[in-house]
Amino acid sequence: MPVQEDSHRINTNIRVPEVRVIDDAGKQLGVMPTSHALRLAEEKELDLVEVAPNGKPPVCKFMDYGKFKYKEQKKETEAKKKRSETSIKELRIRYRTDSGDLETKLKKAREFLEEGDKVKFSMRFRGREIMYMDLGLEKFNEIIEELKEVSEVDERSPARGRQIYIVLAPSKAAPASKKAPKAKQTGESNKGNDEAKSSPAA
Repeated sequence: MPVQEDSHRINTNIRVPEVRVIDDAGKQLGVMPTSHALRLAEEKELDLVEVAPNGKPPVCKFMDYGKFKYKEQKKETEAKKKRSETSIKELRIRYRTDSGDLETKLKKAREFLEEGDKVKFSMRFRGREIMYMDLGLEKFNEIIEELKEVSEVDERSPARGRQIYIVLAPSKAAPASKKAPKAKQTGESNKGNDEAKSSPAA
């Protein structure tokens, strides 16, 4: 069988004297000389693939490596497609938004984040309100602190101009919940239309 250079060592690229072997059905065959494992793989017309290089000895499995790589690449493509479909939910606040209104928006943001969406908090300053930019930035820091268990800062606008924003992405460490049924999502997005809107991720 041909030797392939890839993220896994396979066949004659496995140069340790012995390996622990799992067959193509998932059965443990135990520890054996690498040369013997290679012969068994060849008899099955399969590749010997090192799947746990840090094991003592390393763990290898019989498989069709070409088919394995195809499935791996397909999964990666699907994951990229899913990431590109992530939407950004925008919530508008003011530097003087009261605690009750802010709590409502934080609850909504948490729901969006747990469903796998990003959340953008935007703030606009009108006229002389620009002098309260620091209060707006403090409000953003408060939001980041409140949502730190389920999110991480993905983007933050520079503190200049009359509009500032932050974008929060779901935390990689936070467990993702199931998407809500479509009818429920529609009802949620229609409620308070001036508070939340969706736009495709950049």
